[in-house]
Amino acid sequence: MADVLKAECAFKCRDALGEVPLWNAQDGRLWWIDVRAPLLQHWHPGTGEHRQFKLPTTSVGSWAFRERGGALLSLQDGLYGFDHSSGKCERLLALEDKIPGHRLNDGRPDTRGRFWVGTMHDTERGPLGSFYRVDPDLSVRKVFDQVDIPNSTVFSPDDKLMYFADTPAKKIWVFDYDGAEGRISNRRVFVDCADEAGAPDGSAIDTDGCLWNAKYGGSRIVRYTPAGKIDRVIELPVTQPTCCTFAGPQLDTLYITTAYQKLTPEQLAPQPLAGALFVAHTGAKGFAVPRFAG
Repeated sequence: MADVLKAECAFKCRDALGEVPLWNAQDGRLWWIDVRAPLLQHWHPGTGEHRQFKLPTTSVGSWAFRERGGALLSLQDGLYGFDHSSGKCERLLALEDKIPGHRLNDGRPDTRGRFWVGTMHDTERGPLGSFYRVDPDLSVRKVFDQVDIPNSTVFSPDDKLMYFADTPAKKIWVFDYDGAEGRISNRRVFVDCADEAGAPDGSAIDTDGCLWNAKYGGSRIVRYTPAGKIDRVIELPVTQPTCCTFAGPQLDTLYITTAYQKLTPEQLAPQPLAGALFVAHTGAKGFAVPRFAG
C-alpha cells in the first residue's frame, strides 16, 4: 500500500503550462517556465519575490542553467542562450527548424554537461518527433526518433540509467547509460502506466534512486522505486501536474508545476489553483540538476 501525501499551494501563479522547475542554490530561488506564455520566471520562497522574463518565440519547451552563467532555452526552432541581466536571447543552434509545426519539448543536462532534448509536433499527435544529444561544443546527435511527446528525461544517482517517457504512450522507459561516452542502450519498459490515472509527464530523481513522476490529467505525483513499484503518492487539488524538482537549502522540498491549458470553464471551476506552483514535504532528498557546459 503506497503512502499518500498532500501537496499545498506554494505560489498562486497562473501558468497555462508550467514546466521544468529548477532550484538555483546561488540565488535561493526556484526557476521554471510557462511553455505557452512563453516565460522564464523565478520566485523566492522566503520573500515571495516573483519575476518573469518574456521570451521572443511562440513556445519554450525546456531549459537548463549554463555553467558559464545564464540559461539554455529550448525555444520553438532551436537552442538559445539567455542572459538574465539583459533579458536577451541568442540562438546557439537550429534544431528541426525546417519542419513545419515542430518544436522542442522536454530536455535535461547530464552530469557531463550534455543536453538531452526531444522534439514533437505542436498540434498533431503521432510519432513525429525525435530525441537528441547536444554536446558542450554544440554538436548534435539524433539518438532515436518515433517520438510523440517526449518527457521525463532524468538520470539515476549512479549515472548508469536514463529514464524517458512518451506521454501519449503512457509508458516510462529506462536505458543503460554510459556517462563517459554519452551513449544509451538496452531500452526497456520501466513502467507501463496504462492502468494509472493520468499520463507520465516530467520527473525528478531522489537520492534513493526513486523516480517521482507527474501524472498529467491524474491529479498526482507518483514515486516509483528502482524496481518500478509505487510506494508514495502525492495528491493535488488540480488535474494537470506537469513536473517536479527537489529544492531548498537541503534539497528536501518537492516543488510541483501545474497547468490550466485546455480545461473548460466547467473543468476549471472546482480547481481554481490550476496553473499554480505547489509544494510537498516528502521525507526524501534530491540532487542539484546539472548545468549545460556549452
